Amino acid sequence: MRLAGLMLSVVLLSAGCATHIDNAPANLPITARASAAIEAARSGGARDQVIGISLSGGGLRAAAFGFGVMQELAAGEPDVYDDVHFISSVSGGSLTAAYLALEGRPGLISLRNKVLLHNYELDLRLSLWSPTNLMRILAGGMNDRSNLAQIFDRDVFSGATFEELYARGGPELWINATDLYNRTPFPFVPQVFSALCSDLGSVRISDAVAASMAVPLAFAPMVLKTYPDHCASPLPPWVSRASQDKGGVTAGLLASTARAVTNYRDPKRMRYVKLADGGLTDNQGLSSILVARAAANTPYDPFTESDAVRLRHALFLVVDAGRPPIGDWALGADGPSGFDVGLAALDAAVDSATRLSVQVFKEEMSRWHDQIVDFRCSLPPERVRAWVPEGQSWDCRDLSFDVDVLSFENLPAPLQGRLRSMPTTLVLSAEDVDAAIDAGRQAARKSAALLRYRMGASMNTQSGSANR
Repeated sequence: MRLAGLMLSVVLLSAGCATHIDNAPANLPITARASAAIEAARSGGARDQVIGISLSGGGLRAAAFGFGVMQELAAGEPDVYDDVHFISSVSGGSLTAAYLALEGRPGLISLRNKVLLHNYELDLRLSLWSPTNLMRILAGGMNDRSNLAQIFDRDVFSGATFEELYARGGPELWINATDLYNRTPFPFVPQVFSALCSDLGSVRISDAVAASMAVPLAFAPMVLKTYPDHCASPLPPWVSRASQDKGGVTAGLLASTARAVTNYRDPKRMRYVKLADGGLTDNQGLSSILVARAAANTPYDPFTESDAVRLRHALFLVVDAGRPPIGDWALGADGPSGFDVGLAALDAAVDSATRLSVQVFKEEMSRWHDQIVDFRCSLPPERVRAWVPEGQSWDCRDLSFDVDVLSFENLPAPLQGRLRSMPTTLVLSAEDVDAAIDAGRQAARKSAALLRYRMGASMNTQSGSANR
């Protein structure tokens, strides 16, 4: 027995000598040119109606389900796909979100074959029987930036960066990972990278998506470097304000985010940010939206003033393709296995955070609506005329916010069963992909909130035609 143990130790140590984790930082220091380019690209025109989307985690099943929802926005009557103002995404949902934000409408045609039918696991390390892989797990994860991010970069995003994405003028994209040290959501957005004194524009889309999908142990954390000596701008006022805020539904989330942002500027506490799967802190990508609202300096941020004045209807679709309870160990006295216990414990934490975030999100959207209405009704007539076309009717209280959750729950029982049997993996059969896409389309068609939005869009179109 001693000899066998000694031999195993030798094997593991030998494997460890050949083990290397690619943890090179995926970001660069901030530059004035890069910041200006991003901000210029992000500016856009005001609209009467906007849609916000969050796409949850859940492997390729979630990516396909979310894609089905996006398809239905374009396929229904009227077509409201171009009303999508922002997309917040987590893990598997980030594949679909990033690809469509980058490619625009043509992506609706190519995404299925190029993204969803790809077998990403072919080039991944998956065997737990490999001594090298075991050593990689001990070192941080079986896979790292050299394979998953590179696969995405080569086969899906073709080297595109955030600067290229913003320059294309599509919807705002918030890809969400988890900051492991601070235990907070980490969105890939200009505000957060400004706190890092880092250039978001030069970051590859593939790195952000890989970070959002980096399930612990299977994937080593994605690494970003802080550059506090590369910028002199102070942290935004909300950071110091957050520690004083004792009320409100987002006070705790905002305070923890403020502590993380403060740490990014303190080289004695943090020089590197380690990112893992966004589902660890928020599997629906709602936290980044909540923080953006809680940190806002105006009643309408992250909308612009023109958005706030012109807007009549905002729809927020929470697309939830999270994993339901799995396994049959609840039917007998035996079990679960240690592996099942680990999975169930992780899922319990994720699901608990998800239920809380949806409720908090709905409450915050109601508050946001009221704040925008109060702002609109306080405006002098000349400010209104600056944004409302001459001859167009306008009422400061004519504003509605709708929130709807699109999940498996409202689908026919056979289809629910089919979806729940799909693994949360990075490869699915064409039949499973198509079933998940169809499920997303059905969930969107069943949404009463989306139907109301479409009716409003039709009325606006008819009104616009009559005025011309």
